[in-house]
Amino acid sequence: MQWTDRIRQVKIILVIAAVTIAAASLFFSHRLVDDLKQEERSKMDLWAKAMKYINQAEDEAGLTLALEFIQGNTTIPVVVTYPDGTVADYRNIADSTAVRAYAQQMRQAGDTIRIDLGEGDYQLVCYDESTLLKRLTQYPYWQLGIVMIFVVVAIFALLSSKRAEQNKVWVGLSKETAHQLGTPISSLMAWTEMLKESYPDDELIPEMEQDVKRLERIAERFSKIGSLPEPVDTSMKEVLDHVIAYMDKRTSQKVTIRGHYPANDVIVKINASLFEWVIENLCKNAVDAMEGQPGKIDLWLLEEDDTVAVEVVDTGKGIRKKNVKNVFRPGFTTKKRGWGLGLSLAKRIVEEYHKGHIYVKQSEVGRGTTFRIELHR
Repeated sequence: MQWTDRIRQVKIILVIAAVTIAAASLFFSHRLVDDLKQEERSKMDLWAKAMKYINQAEDEAGLTLALEFIQGNTTIPVVVTYPDGTVADYRNIADSTAVRAYAQQMRQAGDTIRIDLGEGDYQLVCYDESTLLKRLTQYPYWQLGIVMIFVVVAIFALLSSKRAEQNKVWVGLSKETAHQLGTPISSLMAWTEMLKESYPDDELIPEMEQDVKRLERIAERFSKIGSLPEPVDTSMKEVLDHVIAYMDKRTSQKVTIRGHYPANDVIVKINASLFEWVIENLCKNAVDAMEGQPGKIDLWLLEEDDTVAVEVVDTGKGIRKKNVKNVFRPGFTTKKRGWGLGLSLAKRIVEEYHKGHIYVKQSEVGRGTTFRIELHR
């Protein structure tokens, strides 16, 4: 819980930092851009005055100075036009064929300065932002994008670290559980053999032997967590029948469990032991959801193109919509007792070990829930 809280706090800090940096960057960049716009506007005012001076100048020295000032503009695109739109002169425009159209765009944008030549005659100095100014205008948005990418990468790294730590806990807990179960299971197996020799006709001993074998299988399942199990061709009907037989003996008679299969046998590459564990978890949750009331669990085996699906349908209390997205999260449970690890482990087995998909297909409070598992052949 502390790790989760720490991750949440770090994410909040990163988001706040990103927003602060982005806001400050946008503010100062806009201030800088506005200042540069005013500076370029002032330069164009002087440029227009220089053009007017050239048209009216009689002083050769002043004319030379004005020409030098005009030629000194090497960054701001500018077009000088007559009232009818005819181009008189232009600067810093690479495509000479588009000058008139470019001037029209400048006029529509209002970026013009009028030069009165006397007797009602005039010229228009049309100008645009320099390349540097345009780049500066776009810069804060690029910077914002880079900051957001950094935040996303940082959060992804934190989540990956959290997931890696959870995986270590899963593996360590599973291996230790299997190790701790090993000794008492060996003792129980020995005691069972002794009882069989002493009481060969006792009907309860075979049942005890089955339960010991069941414990041995559970320990084997735990030992496989953390290592990639080798899938083999397996009859899905046999897997589901094993689960039904096991659950029938350990479930109230108020609950009926039935399997529904295609006419043909369905063969899929799975690890039977682990996959049975998944179905058992779903069935046990379904039984718990019935809370001692009569109900039924239906296991449907379906073939859909290259996909084999198993649906576990129960008539329990259902799952609230707000909880559906959390049912596979480690630690989440609506039971008074329980660790909230069963469905999380089931998801890991299906998706990581069998490259399949498990999800809540449908759930309605008071009506029941359908879990669906999809496996690719």
